[in-house]
Amino acid sequence: MPAAPDGPRRETVTGVPRQARRPLGHTAARSEIDEQTTVGTTYVRSLMRSQLRAGLTALGVLILFVGTLPLLFMLPESVTGSEVSPTLWVWLSLGVGVYPVMLLIARWYVRRAERNERDFTGLVEGR
Repeated sequence: MPAAPDGPRRETVTGVPRQARRPLGHTAARSEIDEQTTVGTTYVRSLMRSQLRAGLTALGVLILFVGTLPLLFMLPESVTGSEVSPTLWVWLSLGVGVYPVMLLIARWYVRRAERNERDFTGLVEGR
Protein backbone atom coordinates (compact mmCIF):
# COMPACT_ATOMS: atom_id res chain seq x y z
CA MET A 1 0.00 0.00 0.00
CA PRO A 2 1.49 3.35 -1.05
CA ALA A 3 1.89 6.10 1.47
CA ALA A 4 -0.84 8.77 1.58
CA PRO A 5 0.38 12.17 0.41
CA ASP A 6 0.40 15.06 2.81
CA GLY A 7 -2.50 17.45 2.12
CA PRO A 8 -5.70 17.30 0.11
CA ARG A 9 -6.10 15.22 -2.98
CA ARG A 10 -5.62 17.13 -6.27
CA GLU A 11 -8.11 16.95 -9.09
CA THR A 12 -7.86 18.24 -12.64
CA VAL A 13 -10.85 20.28 -13.76
CA THR A 14 -11.53 20.36 -17.49
CA GLY A 15 -14.09 22.23 -19.51
CA VAL A 16 -15.56 21.79 -22.91
CA PRO A 17 -12.77 21.57 -25.52
CA ARG A 18 -12.27 24.84 -27.36
CA GLN A 19 -13.20 23.31 -30.69
CA ALA A 20 -16.60 22.23 -29.35
CA ARG A 21 -17.50 25.64 -27.91
CA ARG A 22 -20.14 27.57 -29.75
CA PRO A 23 -18.87 30.88 -31.11
CA LEU A 24 -20.58 33.75 -29.32
CA GLY A 25 -20.72 36.18 -32.24
CA HIS A 26 -22.79 35.68 -35.35
CA THR A 27 -24.81 32.58 -34.58
CA ALA A 28 -26.25 34.07 -31.40
CA ALA A 29 -27.24 37.36 -33.06
CA ARG A 30 -28.49 35.62 -36.19
CA SER A 31 -30.61 33.20 -34.18
CA GLU A 32 -31.99 36.12 -32.15
CA ILE A 33 -33.13 37.75 -35.39
CA ASP A 34 -34.48 34.52 -36.88
CA GLU A 35 -36.43 33.67 -33.74
CA GLN A 36 -37.75 37.26 -33.52
CA THR A 37 -36.78 37.70 -29.91
CA THR A 38 -36.61 41.06 -28.20
CA VAL A 39 -32.89 41.36 -28.91
CA GLY A 40 -33.39 40.40 -32.57
CA THR A 41 -36.20 42.89 -32.93
CA THR A 42 -33.94 45.55 -31.43
CA TYR A 43 -31.23 44.76 -33.98
CA VAL A 44 -33.66 45.05 -36.88
CA ARG A 45 -35.25 48.23 -35.49
CA SER A 46 -31.81 49.75 -35.18
CA LEU A 47 -31.13 49.08 -38.87
CA MET A 48 -34.53 50.40 -39.89
CA ARG A 49 -34.08 53.53 -37.78
CA SER A 50 -30.68 54.29 -39.30
CA GLN A 51 -32.04 53.71 -42.82
CA LEU A 52 -35.02 55.98 -42.08
CA ARG A 53 -32.71 58.67 -40.70
CA ALA A 54 -30.61 58.57 -43.88
CA GLY A 55 -33.70 58.72 -46.09
CA LEU A 56 -35.24 61.61 -44.21
CA THR A 57 -31.95 63.50 -44.28
CA ALA A 58 -31.69 63.08 -48.05
CA LEU A 59 -35.32 64.11 -48.47
CA GLY A 60 -34.83 67.16 -46.24
CA VAL A 61 -31.81 68.34 -48.20
CA LEU A 62 -33.69 67.85 -51.46
CA ILE A 63 -36.72 69.77 -50.16
CA LEU A 64 -34.50 72.62 -48.97
CA PHE A 65 -32.80 72.75 -52.34
CA VAL A 66 -35.97 72.56 -54.43
CA GLY A 67 -37.84 74.84 -52.01
CA THR A 68 -35.38 77.65 -52.58
CA LEU A 69 -35.76 77.50 -56.36
CA PRO A 70 -38.68 80.00 -56.45
CA LEU A 71 -36.47 82.48 -54.61
CA LEU A 72 -33.75 81.81 -57.15
CA PHE A 73 -36.22 82.44 -59.97
CA MET A 74 -37.05 85.86 -58.53
CA LEU A 75 -33.37 86.77 -58.29
CA PRO A 76 -32.92 88.20 -61.83
CA GLU A 77 -35.94 90.44 -61.28
CA SER A 78 -34.63 91.81 -58.00
CA VAL A 79 -31.06 92.27 -59.30
CA THR A 80 -31.94 94.05 -62.56
CA GLY A 81 -34.80 96.06 -61.11
CA SER A 82 -36.96 95.38 -64.15
CA GLU A 83 -39.34 92.60 -64.92
CA VAL A 84 -37.24 90.90 -67.57
CA SER A 85 -38.50 87.45 -68.43
CA PRO A 86 -36.48 85.02 -66.31
CA THR A 87 -37.25 82.15 -68.69
CA LEU A 88 -33.62 81.50 -69.59
CA TRP A 89 -32.61 81.63 -65.92
CA VAL A 90 -35.39 79.17 -64.96
CA TRP A 91 -34.53 76.71 -67.72
CA LEU A 92 -30.83 76.80 -66.95
CA SER A 93 -31.34 76.25 -63.25
CA LEU A 94 -33.91 73.49 -63.78
CA GLY A 95 -32.19 71.81 -66.69
CA VAL A 96 -28.57 72.08 -65.63
CA GLY A 97 -28.45 72.89 -61.93
CA VAL A 98 -31.02 70.57 -60.35
CA TYR A 99 -29.97 67.21 -61.74
CA PRO A 100 -26.34 67.21 -60.56
CA VAL A 101 -27.50 68.13 -57.07
CA MET A 102 -30.12 65.37 -57.12
CA LEU A 103 -27.47 62.93 -58.33
CA LEU A 104 -25.15 63.91 -55.47
CA ILE A 105 -27.93 63.51 -52.91
CA ALA A 106 -28.87 60.12 -54.35
CA ARG A 107 -25.24 58.97 -54.37
CA TRP A 108 -24.83 60.05 -50.74
CA TYR A 109 -28.00 58.21 -49.76
CA VAL A 110 -27.00 54.96 -51.48
CA ARG A 111 -23.54 55.02 -49.88
CA ARG A 112 -25.04 55.73 -46.47
CA ALA A 113 -27.61 52.93 -46.84
CA GLU A 114 -24.92 50.47 -47.91
CA ARG A 115 -22.73 51.49 -44.97
CA ASN A 116 -25.67 50.99 -42.58
CA GLU A 117 -26.26 47.52 -43.99
CA ARG A 118 -22.55 46.69 -43.84
CA ASP A 119 -22.42 47.81 -40.20
CA PHE A 120 -25.50 45.73 -39.42
CA THR A 121 -24.03 42.69 -41.13
CA GLY A 122 -20.80 43.17 -39.19
CA LEU A 123 -22.78 43.36 -35.96
CA VAL A 124 -24.75 40.22 -36.74
CA GLU A 125 -21.76 38.22 -37.97
CA GLY A 126 -19.52 39.43 -35.18
CA ARG A 127 -16.90 41.15 -37.35
